[in-house]
Amino acid sequence: MKKYVIRTKKVCKEYNKKFVLKDVDINIRRGDIYGLIGKNGAGKTTLMRVITNLIADYSGDVELFGESKRNLRNRKRIGVLIETPAFYEDMDAYENLEYLRKFKGIPGNSCIEEKLNLVDLNNVRGKLIKDYSLGMKQKLGLAMALLGDPELLILDEPTNGLDPVGIVKMRELLKRLNKDNGITILISSHILSELSQLSTTYGIMNKGQLVEEISMDELKVKSQMALEIKVDNIEKCTWVLENILDINDYKVLNDNVLNIYEKIDKAKNITKELAKEDVLISHMVTKRESLEDYVMNIMEGSYND
Repeated sequence: MKKYVIRTKKVCKEYNKKFVLKDVDINIRRGDIYGLIGKNGAGKTTLMRVITNLIADYSGDVELFGESKRNLRNRKRIGVLIETPAFYEDMDAYENLEYLRKFKGIPGNSCIEEKLNLVDLNNVRGKLIKDYSLGMKQKLGLAMALLGDPELLILDEPTNGLDPVGIVKMRELLKRLNKDNGITILISSHILSELSQLSTTYGIMNKGQLVEEISMDELKVKSQMALEIKVDNIEKCTWVLENILDINDYKVLNDNVLNIYEKIDKAKNITKELAKEDVLISHMVTKRESLEDYVMNIMEGSYND
């Protein structure tokens, strides 16, 4: 059984007498890529700041590598990129990493070129940070987090500011670091499709609470099969589903599209009955719901009052 790298127990944090974290228990095993999911304000960044001791005033317990997170020895085993990284704007990438290397007491400077190569910043020596794009700063932030070869990476929205090519490269780099270097990763992102191609486990947060913790394999089992159809009259379509076909388990996605979750093996019969009522179907496909679909269904459940 894999050992836990991060465990939180009943973690709570209040601002102005309002909970931003409430009784959060997360469990991240060695070798996981743990995707933290939630809307803005769900508590993802606050939780990461608690775990990394950027927030020290909280209740509950946090364990890192099986010990109290206040064990200074364990902090050296973690690389962190949370929110906007802090740089010396009038230095270049190499100088920033060199300063951090000396501060951390890391011997030798060959690691600097290695980390810059990893994040595709090997050709920008001499360019000052104040002239960097947001995406370039994110890459440098990751290089800084990787300095010292951490066993655990904690990354808050690391693809922020990256173009589509940069997002793919970032995803492939994180996969490689996890597979080849054995680095455990805690990552948050609002791009759920990216997390679905990266994470092995998910923690879904809503209003400061952990709604569900689920592995990718469990998600595949739980994700519902759906018949997605696009029609010219959504109101008449739902009337036919409920009153003629006795189908009540469906979800309207927009003015013309809905997902049907029951009797989807009777697609021909559904098409036939809709045609009888002059409902035109322009698109029909059977699919398994995506991570976005599953998360939205969770968010619309009992935690979303």
